[in-house]
Amino acid sequence: MKRYGWFVAGILMLTLIIAASPAAAAEKTGFVDIREIMLTSSAGKKAAEDFKKSFEKDKAAIQEKEAELKKLKDELEKQRPLLKEDVMKEKELAYQKKFRDYQIIVKDSNEELQAKDQDLSKKMIPEILKLVQSIGEKEKYSMIVDISAIPLAYSSKENDLTKRVIDEFNKTYKPKK
Repeated sequence: MKRYGWFVAGILMLTLIIAASPAAAAEKTGFVDIREIMLTSSAGKKAAEDFKKSFEKDKAAIQEKEAELKKLKDELEKQRPLLKEDVMKEKELAYQKKFRDYQIIVKDSNEELQAKDQDLSKKMIPEILKLVQSIGEKEKYSMIVDISAIPLAYSSKENDLTKRVIDEFNKTYKPKK
C-alpha cells in the first residue's frame, strides 16, 4: 500500500510541473462581473429606476391594505367582549378574507417584480456575453470567468474586464421594446 502512496504523490508532482510549464503560462484569463455590469450600466440604472417606481406604487397599495387590516383587527379586539359569538365569527371570517386578499396582492406584486427582473436579464445577459466573447476572441483570452457567478479566492485586477464591458455595453446596447 505504501508504494501506491508514493506513486500518487509522484503523479501529483508531475501534474504540478506540467501545469507550471511555459505553455500553461501563456494562457490568458480574464474576469468580469456580470451582476455589476447589469447594475451600473446605463440600461441597468434605468431598469433599476423603473423597478423602484413599480415597487413604490405596489408598496403604497400594500401599506394601505396593511393599515386597513390593522384597523379592522383593532376593532375586532375592542368589540370581542361585546359581540355575540356568531357575530364575532362572521367578523373574523370577513377579516380572514381581507387578509387572504392582502396576501394575494403581496404575492402578485413579488411575482410581477421577479418576472420583470427575469425579462430584463433575458434581454441584457446575451448582449453582455456577446461583448465579453468579442473581447475574448480579439485579445486571445483562453477564458473569461464571471466572478459574480463563481466565487474566487483571488482574481487579478489587471485582468478585470468589467469596466471595459460596461463602457462597450453603454455604447452598443439598445433596449428592445
